[in-house]
Amino acid sequence: MRHADLEYLHMCQHVLDKGTKKEDRTGTGTYSIFGYQMRFDLSQGFPLLTTKRIPFRLIVSELLWFIKGDTNIRYLLQHNNNIWNEWAFKKWVESSEYSGPDMTNFGLRSQQDEAFHLQYEEQLELFKAKILTDDEFSQKYGHLGDVYGKQWRAWKTSTDETIDQLKDVIEMIKANPDSRRLIVSAWSPEDVPTMALPPCHTLFQFYVADGKLSCQLYQRSGDIFLGIPFNIASYALLTHLVAHECKLEVGEFIHTIGDAHIYTNHLEQIQTQLEREPRALPQLKLNANVESVFDFDVEDIEIIDYNPHPTIKAPVAV
Repeated sequence: MRHADLEYLHMCQHVLDKGTKKEDRTGTGTYSIFGYQMRFDLSQGFPLLTTKRIPFRLIVSELLWFIKGDTNIRYLLQHNNNIWNEWAFKKWVESSEYSGPDMTNFGLRSQQDEAFHLQYEEQLELFKAKILTDDEFSQKYGHLGDVYGKQWRAWKTSTDETIDQLKDVIEMIKANPDSRRLIVSAWSPEDVPTMALPPCHTLFQFYVADGKLSCQLYQRSGDIFLGIPFNIASYALLTHLVAHECKLEVGEFIHTIGDAHIYTNHLEQIQTQLEREPRALPQLKLNANVESVFDFDVEDIEIIDYNPHPTIKAPVAV
């Protein structure tokens, strides 16, 4: 099986060679293919890409946030994770309680002048401080609705009950590892019309064979340069955590992507990454004293011997 970086870079080159030029909701434009699959042997090292630095601590805190069933960005901000700020901030600046400068078009900030950037950052810092220190404000504006953690841990049924999908699937792995129903879904058709961003990683399935736990993710849409390296590491980590609780070894992480795309303003960055030689993969170290997936904290998870090439910066399509 190929080195994790080579598996990823092969996809990058394939999309550059075979991709169709398409428009998208951000107005940026993409090169896109439909249907691509990568396979990572987790016993050969942790698939945190080495051809550019990936911020592992952000991946850890976001995944634990999902696992806890949390939908409030306070936990993320407490761990210096700003991945989900935009959606909560938008809710505040569009509310009747907001009295600062006009942020109505903050989603188009990349097209605004410098003064707008300064105002935006000032208001965002104020917002983050209030989320961290004001319980009432945090409850009102920090929640993101039915995002991943809610669907994984408290899926709402038609009878107003909730299903803890993640807990149930872990118990099923322990009781019936040969089951073909080891599935967690984040895609709820009823909720999609009201979501700011419907889930990109929509469904994952576990599989047990020869004492090893494997996981396959179906991702409906994937930003190849910025998003997919995070997704690979996040679901590889989830597989390790579940295997740890279920006392299994790790097998493969299989990543199946629907619309796999490279944004047109990431082409130069992709070419830079393609020119780099992969380095040895790091190793994952979990606190052996923590038994349950639901009891892990950020400090219980370490990455060892990670020696990547430097970060490659790129604009986010919003």
